[in-house]
Amino acid sequence: MSKPDSEKASEAKAKEENELEENGQDITADEEFSAGEEASEKPDSLEEALAKLAEAELVAEKAGNDLLRVQAEMQNLRRRTEQDVERAHKYGQEKFSAELLLVMDNLERALDSASQHDDEAVKAICDGVNLTLKSFMDCFAKFNIEVIDPIGEPFDPQLHQAMSIQENPEAEPNTVIAVMQKGYTLHGRVLRPAMVMVSKE
Repeated sequence: MSKPDSEKASEAKAKEENELEENGQDITADEEFSAGEEASEKPDSLEEALAKLAEAELVAEKAGNDLLRVQAEMQNLRRRTEQDVERAHKYGQEKFSAELLLVMDNLERALDSASQHDDEAVKAICDGVNLTLKSFMDCFAKFNIEVIDPIGEPFDPQLHQAMSIQENPEAEPNTVIAVMQKGYTLHGRVLRPAMVMVSKE
């Protein structure tokens, strides 16, 4: 005996609801699985991001150190260049100044020789030589050329050249007792040491 249509419809509807419920459970299970996968992937992504951040920080630190090193090298180069220019200004005329010392020596010898004569003509020449010598002294002072005349001073090997050593009871040992030839400095650098005689005990 066949079932009524209403009963068949009820069974079909119940079956359909069961299938929908099962499908819903399957979908929920799939969503939970996907969420679990995403959650498991997040720590890996975070660790990767942290690693990249640390790497970027190292690169930035290295770049900063390189920049500081370059700046220091540039500063040193600029300082060395300024010092070279300053030395060139100070000592560029060193050879020329050294040659002028010979002229100064000759003028002093001429003045010493002329001062020993009583002749009026010689005295006039002596006055002219004296004025010329004074002009040279003023020129030397203008360009920071200073004389080394160490009579009575302690012997200094940086400034003096000992030509002889002599006993002298009136002077302290190692004292300059005579100057054979004056020395000169240019901005504190020795152009020519003074040739001297030094006392000993």
